[in-house]
Amino acid sequence: MTRKILIADDEPNIVISLEYLMKREGYEVLVARDGEEALAMIAEHEPDLLLLDAMMPKKTGFEVLQAVRGQQSAMKIIMLTAKGRDTDIEKGRALGADDYVVKPFSTRELVDRVGRLLGLSADDNPE
Repeated sequence: MTRKILIADDEPNIVISLEYLMKREGYEVLVARDGEEALAMIAEHEPDLLLLDAMMPKKTGFEVLQAVRGQQSAMKIIMLTAKGRDTDIEKGRALGADDYVVKPFSTRELVDRVGRLLGLSADDNPE
């Protein structure tokens, strides 16, 4: 079964690179460009994992995180943001983020973190 990932980020260059990266790894990819769109897509598509930027229009990533964790906790969430201060990381973790990655980031490390959260290992690749 193909795992579904929602990328919620308003920066087009980040979205393009993340979408390419995750599709290359075999994931089905959805994209939301603001917090309200992210919440609507989560309700409609029920992704397995959310890559969530903190700074987005309409609703921040922190607001999205809080709303999602208030409704359900099964979906894995990685905050992927330039907000790298200790207080931001603590806030993300306190609101229920499974992981917190600061931009700029290593694509290989991000792929590994996504795989770990989804319970996949390198041996699960069908190569």
